[in-house]
Amino acid sequence: MFNKHDNEPGVRSEVGPAVQANNELALDLYAELRQKPGNLVFSPYSISTALAMAYGGARGSTGAQMARSLHFSVAPEELHRAFAALQAQVNDAQTRGNVRLLVANALWPQERYAFLEDYLSLVRECYGADVSPLDYQGAAEAARQTINAWVEAKTEDKIKELIAPGALSDLTHLVLVNAIYFKGDWLAQFEPDLTADRSFWLTPDEDVQVPMMVQEGEFGYAEPSGLQVLELPYVGGELSMVVLLPKNVRGLSSLEKALTATNLSKWTDRLGQTEVEVYLPRFVMRFGCELSDALMGLGMTDAFDSRIADFSGMDGKEQWLFLSAVIHQAFIDVKEEGTEAAAATALDLLGAAPPDETPVTFRADHPFFFVIRENSTGSILFLGRVVDPTPAAG
Repeated sequence: MFNKHDNEPGVRSEVGPAVQANNELALDLYAELRQKPGNLVFSPYSISTALAMAYGGARGSTGAQMARSLHFSVAPEELHRAFAALQAQVNDAQTRGNVRLLVANALWPQERYAFLEDYLSLVRECYGADVSPLDYQGAAEAARQTINAWVEAKTEDKIKELIAPGALSDLTHLVLVNAIYFKGDWLAQFEPDLTADRSFWLTPDEDVQVPMMVQEGEFGYAEPSGLQVLELPYVGGELSMVVLLPKNVRGLSSLEKALTATNLSKWTDRLGQTEVEVYLPRFVMRFGCELSDALMGLGMTDAFDSRIADFSGMDGKEQWLFLSAVIHQAFIDVKEEGTEAAAATALDLLGAAPPDETPVTFRADHPFFFVIRENSTGSILFLGRVVDPTPAAG
């Protein structure tokens, strides 16, 4: 498990099934999405939570297939309790860590459509979801604007137009949405006066000039084979950014091929406090995608097939509801003071050596991979890669 605090067994056992599912899905989806060119950022926590809410209404082979594809390895009741505990733990990190961290869920069913009370109670109790009926049949565009306004509010206006015009119709029966927003200051901030334009190498022969932040201090650090791994904690120590930097400028592709939840845990378990001279570029990026193809590539096909999908746990009717889209957007801004990140997902249902006196140099001046994690559970909230930190590429 990608988990920092081995001294908290109660937390780990309670949330374990949700954390494992979330982190396994994170790397599975990254393997699918990394085929797209350029920078990449998404929130696996947002995606897995939204899909877990849908899974609460899946039955038969549809439910079994979703469980396999999403790494839901325990009975549904235990899984939903684990997601409830994880959401509480993530929300509590805001109080414990002096950061802003908001997770919110909502269901938007068609007015007067008879969803089962058992299902609505499940998503209210385990996911804290607001249930707000809308009129897709008579006012689909107004419904879209209502949902988008909710997402904007929950993400501090960072995620706009999550659902595009025309995406909802009179056939829409339910939209499930998860939104996550994070803003935290670095525990050790970068001094703005030290930031200067330096080379970031896109390839061994091509570079761009980017604002490169610099500081020296003690950080969690490890050097697995071919990698440098650095942990940058946020104020309060409840959340951290972990940066995985290939030693070779062309090494990101090899790193991506080796990325699994097991390897990520193995690499980060070796982190030890070390004096490090850190060079990290400022970067801002947005990323949006429709995840149906990626999820079907992971084996979750029945849920998208109107002929065989079974979400009868939502309405008591077999082969009526099916997933038509899984929409995700994410945003991240990394600068001297800290990090701001947000994401939203909508489902449309139609060990290092001791430090010595010489600091290690961690120079992120070529493509790298990063995650933002909640430390007490090890749950990955955001992950992505930076291949070009210039504003035009973000």
